[in-house]
Amino acid sequence: MAPPLLSLRDVAIRVDTRPLFEDLELTLAKGERLALVGRNGVGKSTLLKIAAGLVEPDAGTRDVRQGCRASYLAQTADLGDFATVGAYVAAALEDGDGADDHRVQKWLTTLRLEPDRRPPTLSGGEARRAQIARALVSEPELLLLDEPTNHLDLPTIEWLEEMLRDVTGAIMLVSHDRALLSRVATAVLWLDRGIVRRLDGGYAGFESWANEILEREATAQHKLDRLIQAETRWSHEGISARRRRNQGRLQRLHELRRARAAQIARAGRAKLEATSAGLSGRLVIEAEAISKAFDGKVVIDWFSTRIMRGDRVAIVGPNGAGKTTLLKMLVGELTPDRGRVRLGSGLQLAYLDQQRAALDPAKSLWETLAERGGDQVMVQGRPRHVVAYLRDCLFAENQARSPVGSLSGGERNRLLLAKALALPSNLLVLDEPTNDLDIETLDLLQELLAEYAGTVLLVSHDRDFIDRVATSTIVLGPGGRAVEYPGGYSDYLRQRPPPLPLPAVRSIKPEAPMPPAPAGRRLGYKERRILEELPKRIGALQRTVADLEGKLADPALFGRDPEAFQLQANRLMAARRELAEAEETWLELELLRESVEGRRGD
Repeated sequence: MAPPLLSLRDVAIRVDTRPLFEDLELTLAKGERLALVGRNGVGKSTLLKIAAGLVEPDAGTRDVRQGCRASYLAQTADLGDFATVGAYVAAALEDGDGADDHRVQKWLTTLRLEPDRRPPTLSGGEARRAQIARALVSEPELLLLDEPTNHLDLPTIEWLEEMLRDVTGAIMLVSHDRALLSRVATAVLWLDRGIVRRLDGGYAGFESWANEILEREATAQHKLDRLIQAETRWSHEGISARRRRNQGRLQRLHELRRARAAQIARAGRAKLEATSAGLSGRLVIEAEAISKAFDGKVVIDWFSTRIMRGDRVAIVGPNGAGKTTLLKMLVGELTPDRGRVRLGSGLQLAYLDQQRAALDPAKSLWETLAERGGDQVMVQGRPRHVVAYLRDCLFAENQARSPVGSLSGGERNRLLLAKALALPSNLLVLDEPTNDLDIETLDLLQELLAEYAGTVLLVSHDRDFIDRVATSTIVLGPGGRAVEYPGGYSDYLRQRPPPLPLPAVRSIKPEAPMPPAPAGRRLGYKERRILEELPKRIGALQRTVADLEGKLADPALFGRDPEAFQLQANRLMAARRELAEAEETWLELELLRESVEGRRGD
């Protein structure tokens, strides 16, 4: 049997005299894909850094199989002082030669990155894709990933899932994305109170397994407490005899107390509450045919919706598709170029922004919550001491005066949630709230949103979270297209029209009967406009398909440049799909137009 790629033995590390974990054992073999889960602050990122050789443990050993190529993806993006994205990715390779250049270009192309871009100009999603390209360019056998889905859009997350499933080496992965963990992990490592427990068989059974362990521990702890109480009572009643045999029993009592004191108490549960501002009007937001463009590029085109009190509306789509733009138009922060937005009466807004702009890294946690000074913060209309509220949000008392900049990504997000939820509101706007949160806090946030009396607008790439929260999902696509579906992300996947393999018009026989239009149904302005413009788009796509087919007809292209061949093949597939969808849309609208006109002529 081949030795494991990675072994950790008797590993221990302390933080501020507190043991994060001790006597930790871990092995990672080829073909394993391990999910490392646990609460924020238990040491997941630290353990991953020890596995990567970036942090030296206080005790224990780390062994990596000789010649094993390892790669580490940090939780936050730091592209250093590199002049270009290409240089940043290439720096992961030891020797620069033609083959290396080819690999760098391959991953830059795959992850839609321009090699000459300056790292400071990248968005959060682009910086994350650059990190992933750098992690993969060396074709590692051991891949250590810390929250890889942060800032990625859904198409990239779904691509990442498929890529990780195809990895032949070994993976250790920290993530809060349940959907990703369920599809990728072959086993789960649970880091809890300094102990690593392993569950084989994937993530699906993790929560019930973990709950069983906690219930057994609670039962054992209760029995130990009762035994200590009984022995303590005996010590008070029978010690006066001072017989030799009593000394042994007294020693046992001391040992029981030491065992109880040595147990690390399970961390409490956060107690986040949203402060209600009273009911808003029944209609919260009405948008009619709104459109927005920047520098000539249409971001949102002719979108309409009605959002009622109590709705939980999720907005999803690729990075750059306009999710935040749509969000800002819906709440009145951005004026549409066309159409109108009407806000209901009595609205009070609480906003969690994507950039976490409400947090000043130089301020302490105390100053962040009590912005007007003093030691009180208003929660649910009642004054709470800042330290007590921080404890509710799972912060230690000694963190109250610490700067925000010292917090982990998950802790910052939890602090910002606490700050936003303390504000009276009946319209809660959450732009990427799930980044860096542990799964237990995600569950708590989900429960809070379910009980929230107001309305929620949510931008997220977390499919499981959307499924658990959303009453409807707005999906953004190319060309400013936005469609609202009832339910969560899985409901959208079931309802969306399936992609057609080839142009649909050719499969419709001329003598096929036209479906009758519903009574009173007529083409709206937007549909008439689309029907007029589609022939030009179809013609352009047909020319694109013909051009790409001509390039791929070159028998020498694959041998000369396999990557270019694959890139052109991918473009051809995408163009054919767009052409099929455009022709299907044209056909449906044309049939509707003919049906309406025929009915009018009867």
